[in-house]
Amino acid sequence: MNWIILVIGGLFEVAFTYCIGRANSAAGTEKYLWYLGFLISVSISMALLIKATKTLPLGTAYAVWSGIGAVGSVLMGIFFFKEPTDFWRLFFIFTLISSIVGLKVVSS
Repeated sequence: MNWIILVIGGLFEVAFTYCIGRANSAAGTEKYLWYLGFLISVSISMALLIKATKTLPLGTAYAVWSGIGAVGSVLMGIFFFKEPTDFWRLFFIFTLISSIVGLKVVSS
């Protein structure tokens, strides 16, 4: 169950990255609403990470959580913010995903 909580926390990390990206391109009240979304997302993400580390090893949980955030943020940039894609960028995203899966497999 705590692995699921950890994955959801990682997805909220992606959400707060998305909010930052949207806030940077917004103006006025909309900008502040995106910042509010950022604050809510980061709070939920951290709370879920804390909850997951009650039973999962801290180092593994943090690595998986930040890896989900990193991969999700790069993919978010590619799909929503028109960031470039090339072979090496996709290759290293794949290796990061493989590392996350590997940490899950070897964790007790």
